[in-house]
Amino acid sequence: MAKIAVEEDYAASAAVVWKRLADFGGLASWMPGVESCETEGDGIGAVRKVVMGPVQVVERLEAFDDAGRSLSYSIAEGPMPVENYLATIRVQEAGADACHVDWTASFDLPDGLSEEQLAPGLQGAYGGALKALKPLVEG
Repeated sequence: MAKIAVEEDYAASAAVVWKRLADFGGLASWMPGVESCETEGDGIGAVRKVVMGPVQVVERLEAFDDAGRSLSYSIAEGPMPVENYLATIRVQEAGADACHVDWTASFDLPDGLSEEQLAPGLQGAYGGALKALKPLVEG
């Protein structure tokens, strides 16, 4: 099983950052490259269709803990040649007006594809997304 992890610290409360990240259908409002994000259903089992140029990714909400400020989602359809993809986003308080976000993912790779071939692109995308969120929440 391959794994990736990115993290970012924010000069904003955990509640403010979580409000953005907890909006499962709100990716287009803060994530670079996302042209649209449409959701079907509510709560666990909800599906979002994320469009980034010619690419569409379908993700399913697998776990949601509002009190613990974490959510997990899987990829149901998309261009990445992976299986059993599960990502988790966690927001933790780090002081009165500060927090820390961890975004991790694990997945199985097909034969012939190594973690080193896929992980840097995913880490760059997730890391870039967390950096893009900063000015929106630290305002």
